[in-house]
Amino acid sequence: QVQLVESGGGLVQAGGSLRLSCVAPRRTVSTYAMGWFRQAPGKEREFVAAISASGRNIIYADPVKGRFTISRDNTKGTVYLQMNGLKPEDTAVYYCAADLRLSSPRGQQDAYDYWGQGTQVTVST
Repeated sequence: QVQLVESGGGLVQAGGSLRLSCVAPRRTVSTYAMGWFRQAPGKEREFVAAISASGRNIIYADPVKGRFTISRDNTKGTVYLQMNGLKPEDTAVYYCAADLRLSSPRGQQDAYDYWGQGTQVTVST
């Protein structure tokens, strides 16, 4: 069992910034791809961003390109999601996930084996 713990969510005004953190066992973070997903009220969970084990390969969903940045610190066993220029439509519960089968990032939810409990991000107008 791999435990993932997210933090950093909160309430922010539109245009503001937040940085989410996901702490996982260092061996997991340094070996496997990690991703961020989100689920807004009444909607399906959707892909946000993912990063390879090395950090060299990154993919983003179109709605967050240019505003969000995913990064990782393997020495700390932590994956980050820096969110700038937040919009009300970014309001959601954000989940961190680990893909224990590949080191390359993927956007499909079923590629991920373990999930955190989620952290709420609310963007007000």
